Amino acid sequence: MLGDVIRMLPVGVTVQDEHGRFLLMNDAAAVQLGMAGDETPVSQEFSQRREAGLELLRAGREATAEESFGHGAARQVVLTSHRPVRISGRNLLLSSSVDISEQKAVEDHLFRSAYYDELTGLPSRRVIEHRVGGLLQREPHGRFALAFLDIDNFKHINDYYGHAVGDALLVEVAKRISLDLRESDMLSRISGDEFLLLLTPIQNEAEVADFIQFTLERLKAPFFIDGSEVFASISIGVSLYPEHGRSYDVLCQNADIAMYRVKNEGKGMAAFFDAGMEREAQARMKVEQSLRLAILEKRFCCAFQPKVDIRTKEIKGIEALVRLRDDEGVIQAPGTFINLAVELGLIDELTHLVLAEIVKSIDSINETFGHDTTISINVAAKQAGNTEFMCSFAKALEATGFPRRFMIEVTEDAFVTKSHFQDEILPIFRQLGVGISIDDFGIGYSSLSALADITADEIKIDRSFITDIHKRPRSQGILRAIESLSEALGMTVIAEGIESFEELAYLQAATKIRHAQGYYFSRPIFLEELRPAIPIASEARISLASRPAQESRPAYARRGSYRR
Repeated sequence: MLGDVIRMLPVGVTVQDEHGRFLLMNDAAAVQLGMAGDETPVSQEFSQRREAGLELLRAGREATAEESFGHGAARQVVLTSHRPVRISGRNLLLSSSVDISEQKAVEDHLFRSAYYDELTGLPSRRVIEHRVGGLLQREPHGRFALAFLDIDNFKHINDYYGHAVGDALLVEVAKRISLDLRESDMLSRISGDEFLLLLTPIQNEAEVADFIQFTLERLKAPFFIDGSEVFASISIGVSLYPEHGRSYDVLCQNADIAMYRVKNEGKGMAAFFDAGMEREAQARMKVEQSLRLAILEKRFCCAFQPKVDIRTKEIKGIEALVRLRDDEGVIQAPGTFINLAVELGLIDELTHLVLAEIVKSIDSINETFGHDTTISINVAAKQAGNTEFMCSFAKALEATGFPRRFMIEVTEDAFVTKSHFQDEILPIFRQLGVGISIDDFGIGYSSLSALADITADEIKIDRSFITDIHKRPRSQGILRAIESLSEALGMTVIAEGIESFEELAYLQAATKIRHAQGYYFSRPIFLEELRPAIPIASEARISLASRPAQESRPAYARRGSYRR
């Protein structure tokens, strides 16, 4: 009975003598060692166990070790404990083996998750950091390069083609970069669309520059993914050891700084770190900190610029333009901080601050511009595709009590990329009566076919088309095409950036466009600048009357006031 129990145990059990003979081997052990069956030839696993057992018996020592049997899906891992004993004057080795295959599979998965990227299979940040640390310890006088790589406009690719294509692109980019790497080099994916490349050893900067340029050229070829031809470029920043730092953190930071220099200067190129970049990075950090502090202290205000009916001189609406008061109280234009706010993830809070400023100033707005004028607020394309933010912003607009007064201005990117804006977010604002305006039309992913699919109330033609329109026949043709399609789709057209009488005169004489905006009519106005005794219409007359005769010669510019 005891023999049957031992034979049927789920744990492998063997007894081996000092001559290598197996005096006992139960069924589980026979399967593990490949000896199940009477005619089974001696397996490699059996021979290895026999030799290991003899060595332990001769040494007279205990041991515990992992053993692996089989390959692929049939692979089995066991934990075997060996114990030499002396029974009846004979030296024997008692061995028991427990199947730990499932546990090892979990451990392997956790290991790969911790040290390797699941999507690309590349080593993680901690692996390349450990590798660089080892180089610094073992070869302090050697030379190597760290390159920080970032895929340009990856969010646009994700939005337009979808995340599945975006993920496939990451895999293909990793493969192309890896094609000519040596065994001593290492490519790591350290975050979403960012990679870190270690090149070691290197002889000089020229050698690295040649390899990086070759990589950039290779990446210019299109990627064919799921029937789509996807073009992608990469911005690369490079730091060299020991010239640009003597620790992993410093080298990585300086490569990152160099990469951002490339981003700011046009993308799709490479740059080596230099000391000037560090000064720029420090200045940028100072601006970042100032911006965060300004938002915390709510040191933002709004200026308002009218949208004018150029046929009736009536103010149709106003656009709220955010301004920042710096530490010295000086007003800063949005060009100095808006893009940074988007990059730092601060733009959502800033947009809510603009709305709060409008609500606080609504009585002054009504007195100055009229109770029926629309109030436009700019929303970044990144925000427009963010369902969570847009829903919270819609609730904030509804809470004002006058949501129908508002017009949301978004760039065309929000419509033509594959985001949730057109199908999911837009209906929420429609229910509230909030208008939708396409801002800066003509400088993004514009096409007339895309415009035909957009459901908006207003389209603002970018000032690059309007500047000197009376002298530019090609821009005139484009303007007529946009005007015709917009009219057919029931959209109001706003001409942005009117700064001269000639531009206005052309729009009045050669187009059906009724509305415009620009410094010719009024610069952005801070409400506190207006004296209660002088309404906006009077200020407009004073401003126009003070211009040179050639600018204010038409009756339009000198008579009457803008009706509110």
